[in-house]
Amino acid sequence: MTATCKQEPGVIAPVVNLKRCEGKGDCVDVCPENVFLVRRIDDSDYQQFNALQKIKLRVHGMQVAYTPNADACRACGLCVSACPERAITLGRSSTNA
Repeated sequence: MTATCKQEPGVIAPVVNLKRCEGKGDCVDVCPENVFLVRRIDDSDYQQFNALQKIKLRVHGMQVAYTPNADACRACGLCVSACPERAITLGRSSTNA
């Protein structure tokens, strides 16, 4: 699969819906810019979940995708296509809003 970069880095950023993400890491595998990191969910994010969402998260090992390098995103869209939960969207970066 070949990525077609549509933007300069930092214009568009991936947004992960943590309530949908199951931490499978497909986004990590396909991202040519190393934007994603799958790790244990932050306590502050976890506390916002309802009881059913917390159970689902525990089943999936408390792992979700974060975007520590979101400013490197070039909007190729591979992560959006690869995510089996459809938990990733692309939006204008908050640093350039």
